[in-house]
Amino acid sequence: MQSTAISFSPSISLPKKPHKPSGSASFCRFNPLSQPLRFGSLNGSAARKINSIRCSADSSSSKLNRNGWISVPAPVPERESDGVEVRATSVPESAGEAPQSKPMTETLVLGSLFGLWYLFNIYFNIYNKQVLKAFPYPVTVTFAQFAVGSVLVILMWTLNLYKRPKISGAQLVAILPLAAVHTLGNLFTNMSLGKVSVSFTHTIKAMEPFFSVVLSAMFLGEFPTLWVLSSLLPIVGGVGLASMTEASFNWAGFWSAMASNLTNQSRNVLSKKFMVRKEESLDNITLFSIITIMSFFLLAPYAFFTEGVKFTPAYLEAAGLNVNQLYTRSLIAALCFHAYQQVSYMILQRVSPVTHSVGNCVKRVVVIVTSVIFFRTPVSPINGLGTGIALAGVFLYSRVKRIKSKAKTE
Repeated sequence: MQSTAISFSPSISLPKKPHKPSGSASFCRFNPLSQPLRFGSLNGSAARKINSIRCSADSSSSKLNRNGWISVPAPVPERESDGVEVRATSVPESAGEAPQSKPMTETLVLGSLFGLWYLFNIYFNIYNKQVLKAFPYPVTVTFAQFAVGSVLVILMWTLNLYKRPKISGAQLVAILPLAAVHTLGNLFTNMSLGKVSVSFTHTIKAMEPFFSVVLSAMFLGEFPTLWVLSSLLPIVGGVGLASMTEASFNWAGFWSAMASNLTNQSRNVLSKKFMVRKEESLDNITLFSIITIMSFFLLAPYAFFTEGVKFTPAYLEAAGLNVNQLYTRSLIAALCFHAYQQVSYMILQRVSPVTHSVGNCVKRVVVIVTSVIFFRTPVSPINGLGTGIALAGVFLYSRVKRIKSKAKTE
């Protein structure tokens, strides 16, 4: 069964001669560039404004003919028109079923992205910790991860998997501070992972909302509400309680994780402060790709001067390490490192920042639990309680931010 719909298709023609009307026959002309629609006569009589036109197939109306269109006396024989032509087309009934299935498809895609985000994060933390335990050079490890990420970005652009951007000099200058803090943030995270357990590093990194609130107030003038401040109390208290009872605690790992929080949240603040002009705006994936390449070049000289070239097979064999195993684990960690951040930005393009923050909180819980199980990390009841309180505070913070966002939209 088919239904009839109305479609508008432009009919453009050049008038040959001006048409002279006969008598006072009325006509109807629709010009899409004019706002009101008027019916009038050619003899100068007053025109009457019509707000809307409805086409109906009711044969009882005296103004409609058998085909359901408005009858106009003395029609103009010429086909020239400077407006639009109305045609009836057949539309299958199944055409209306696509919008109903589209939300379901988007939900499945979004759920798959969240699953990949968590999976890549779990594998990154496990393999990265194994590499850092055997090869305690976090600067070189971080440099290798940026190198693999840069190769993936170049391949993505070369194979046209994602559009290659056209970057101006002004944009590069604006992105440079973001790349610098991005480099430091990942470097400090690897330094912390090399010193303390994975679960403790992520427990400390749960304090990211605290740094976000402080930096936003200092540099953006965005002062928190009482509810936001209240949600920060369990975060700070939980991290403090977990730190007091952590078996692998040391100050180097603790302050490295705190520095990672500071630099990562500085990146978010800088992106709001500098990347505000329309001509400088880039989509999230393109921005992340450019930052990855810039981080590689920023960290390269520092890695060579501080730790030297220690990733060669000769050096690793002299240190008594399994070269193939270390290279394999490093490659998997680097691929997962780039993949989980790439997927994170893909999710951020589909959901609000508040929803992304809630997903990040759940991700941290998943990473902590899996790392404790995999590495058999000893967790005391008080330590587990402190971690749980901190993560509950992060979730509460996300809920408060969601309420604040809804209040702004209303």
